[in-house]
Amino acid sequence: MRAYVVNKWVHPSELKLVDDAPEPEATGDEILVDVFSSALNFFDILQVQGKYQVKPPFPFILGAEFAGEVAQGSPIPEGCPYKPGDRVFGTAQGCFADKLVVKWQAVVRLPDNLTFDQGAGLHITWPTSYEALFGRAQLKPGESILVHAAAGGVGIVAVQLAKALGATVIAAAGSQSKLDICKTYGGADYTVNYLEKDWQKEVLRITSGKGVDVVYDPVGRIAESLKCIAFKGRAVVIGFTGGQIEKLPLNIVLLKNVTIMGLHWGLYTHKEPSRIAIVWEELLRLFASGRMKPILYDKIFSLDEVVVGLDALEKRRTWGKAIVRIKDENQRIVAKL
Repeated sequence: MRAYVVNKWVHPSELKLVDDAPEPEATGDEILVDVFSSALNFFDILQVQGKYQVKPPFPFILGAEFAGEVAQGSPIPEGCPYKPGDRVFGTAQGCFADKLVVKWQAVVRLPDNLTFDQGAGLHITWPTSYEALFGRAQLKPGESILVHAAAGGVGIVAVQLAKALGATVIAAAGSQSKLDICKTYGGADYTVNYLEKDWQKEVLRITSGKGVDVVYDPVGRIAESLKCIAFKGRAVVIGFTGGQIEKLPLNIVLLKNVTIMGLHWGLYTHKEPSRIAIVWEELLRLFASGRMKPILYDKIFSLDEVVVGLDALEKRRTWGKAIVRIKDENQRIVAKL
C-alpha cells in the first residue's frame, strides 16, 4: 500500500512516499475505507514535526481528512449504517494512503452531488465555521462580519455561510489575489488587506463608523480587530496560524462590552456530541440544496505530490481547500463493473 509513513519528527520536505506500507486492519467499531481523495491541513505540517498537540506513536501515517468508499470486505460493526461501496467522508489519522481504518461514528455519508475531491475537505472546515458563526457568535441576518484569512480553508467557508445567511461580509487577507478569490468564489461584499497600515479604518468606513458585529479569526488578529469592532461585538478565536498566541488589551474589551469566545470543534466529540448531528444535518441540507459548494484550490495534487502541496500550504500560496487525489473517480467505476 502507498502511504506517507512517519518514523521520526521531520520537516514536511523530508517526507517520502513508500509503496510497501502494511494495509490497516479494522477492529472493534472501525471500518476499512478505500481513500479516493484527502485534504491538506496546516496542522499536518506541525504534526510531522512533533509540534502539534496530537502526537501518534511511531510509525504513523500522515493526513487527517478523506473521502472514499467503504472497502469491499470491510467488517461492518454492530450499529454501523454503512455497507461496502458506500461513499463517505470523515476524519482519521492516516489519510495520505490508499486505505485507512476509521471509527464509523467519525464518517458521514457523502452527498450524491459532491465529488470525492469536494468531500475530502468537508469534515473539519465546514462544521468549524458553521458552529463558530451560528452556535457561538450567533450571527444574524443584516449584521456585519469581518473574516480573517478569508481565502483559506475555514475562512472561505465562513464567508460563504455568512453571506448565505444575509450578513454583510468583509473579507480580510494579505494579498490582492486572495481578496479577489474571496469576492469571486466566496461572494464577499467588501475586502481589506490586513497587511496595510491602519486597515481598520477601511473597516470603519465600510460600517459607517460603527465597526463589525462579529470578528472571525483563525490567524491571531483579535487584538488588531478590537479597533474596528462594534459595541457589544463578538470575536471568535478559531486558531493561530500566524504563529503567535495573542495577549489582548482587556481594557478595550471592557470599554466596548466585547465578548471574546473560542471554538474548538474537535472537543465536541467528548463535550457535546449531541450538537455534532445537528450541525451536520443542517450542512448536508445546504449541500443537497446546491446553495453551498466546497471551494477547492485550483491545483489538485496527486499522492506523490503531498510534499509539494504541504510546501504551498506552508508558504501561504493556496486558497480554499487544498486536495490530494489518491484515485480517480473512473477507478471507482471500473471497480464496480
